[in-house]
Amino acid sequence: MTLFRGGCLCGAVRYETTSEPLNQRVCHCRVCQKAIGAAFNARVLMRIEHVEISGPISTFHSSETLERGSCSRCGTSVFSRRVSAGVMGLTAGSLDDPSQFKPDMHFWVSSKQPWLEITDDLPQYPEGPPTSGYTP
Repeated sequence: MTLFRGGCLCGAVRYETTSEPLNQRVCHCRVCQKAIGAAFNARVLMRIEHVEISGPISTFHSSETLERGSCSRCGTSVFSRRVSAGVMGLTAGSLDDPSQFKPDMHFWVSSKQPWLEITDDLPQYPEGPPTSGYTP
């Protein structure tokens, strides 16, 4: 079983999980680009109950069903959470060891930045991923 640990830039927020991820994906949608402040959101999807988080978190609803969490002190984007589905996406950049991130697909590539070339052999979807399994 893989141990995922991470936190924010200033160290005030920490998280840990020993559960296997539901999936690991890269979202290129404009909402994620704005929320993360980067060209895409690389995230590890976990069941909410399998993640322990401590520290000062500020949350913001970027849609009716998606809440994003960041450190109240330094502003690091740490997670997105869809309570209705019971899942939480941990940002790959906040992992203590980001090399643990092993993406399985790219989605919303119709919103991909034009200067970004995807050169891996992972599946790419113009909009959302197929609906089988957990996709938030």
